[in-house]
Amino acid sequence: MALSERLNTPISTPELERRWKAVRAAMGAAKIDVLLMQNNNDHMGGYVKYFTDVPATNGYPNTVVFPRDDEMTVVCQGPFNGVEKPAGDGKWRGVRQVLTTPSYASAHFTKGYDPELAARALKPFASATIGYVGSYQMSFALLDDLKRVFPKANFVDATELVDKIKVIKSAEEMELVKRAALMQDGAMRAALQSIKPGIRDREVSAAAQYYSRCHGSEQGIYLCASGPIDSPIKFSQIHFQNRVIQEGDYVALLVEDNGPGGMYTELGRTAVLGKAPQAMKDELEFCKSARKFTLDLLKPGTPCKDIWESFNDFMRKNGRPPEARLYCHGQGYDLVERPLVRGDEPWTIEKDMNIVVHPTYIHGGFLNWLCDNYLIGGNGPGDRLHQFPEEIVEVG
Repeated sequence: MALSERLNTPISTPELERRWKAVRAAMGAAKIDVLLMQNNNDHMGGYVKYFTDVPATNGYPNTVVFPRDDEMTVVCQGPFNGVEKPAGDGKWRGVRQVLTTPSYASAHFTKGYDPELAARALKPFASATIGYVGSYQMSFALLDDLKRVFPKANFVDATELVDKIKVIKSAEEMELVKRAALMQDGAMRAALQSIKPGIRDREVSAAAQYYSRCHGSEQGIYLCASGPIDSPIKFSQIHFQNRVIQEGDYVALLVEDNGPGGMYTELGRTAVLGKAPQAMKDELEFCKSARKFTLDLLKPGTPCKDIWESFNDFMRKNGRPPEARLYCHGQGYDLVERPLVRGDEPWTIEKDMNIVVHPTYIHGGFLNWLCDNYLIGGNGPGDRLHQFPEEIVEVG
């Protein structure tokens, strides 16, 4: 099948077939007859993209029914009673039919529209085992309606089954991860070069977003904050990026967007308008040592809980605040993907995961951090994927 020229960096058909085959084998072993998933965004809604190579966007629900022995059905935004047979259209692969309906989360009376069409696709599985994937992403209306429509079906949570396959990156996926990191290097350069007194934080993040969009990115977040050197700033979403940057300020920028093909990485750096104080440079060196401490532990088979606890012990012993949120995690089609290097994550680190490490903390009166991605090899992380210098950038 010739792919449509409208597609932005499509995944190869052999790669999609690899994913389908691996998931169907796992479904067979678990005695699951069909999978059901629904996403509404491509920040942390990567299941639909993983199976179809078409992302969910804009808060519109995109539902996929994935049988173990048949092609998929997709339910998505469109006209009432729309039915498309996409064979040979160059956009949808492995999909038997696309059913459409104009439903909106902001119009509660449309909550039954998507479940109704999903039920049409699930009718052959009325007495089968239906595995739902990503219940935290799935609307309550979808699963609630389907359980009432199919009271004889056995509904089971199949998220873990899919996650264990999805987080291990193939050779093609790893190349896309590397492309995302290199794209972010360019976005960071463009953003930091735009910094000057009198512009607002949002103009810095906009420069990063513009560069990324022009180089194949489709979605992401661009967190930015500025402040005087002696202030403990917190980089924030666009709603909090109205501050005017002044001479002598420092600026923190996180570029966490997906690259061509949809894989996420993230890059974080700090810039100073003028000369960076030695104390800030010294603390950056400690950030590097904290990151190296983590990297030395990121070996296949190591429990995430153990890494978390060891890192926090390291921080306490060195007079720095322990991590209380998330400083190291997986990435893929989701900007935060498992495993979470945290006390509540039951997984271990495994080969061919894409892991970001970003120790971030307030110490000495200012924000300190560093953020880069690594692919996990047989003996631990490989080389840093980002090439942007590990330094505080002095502007002007």
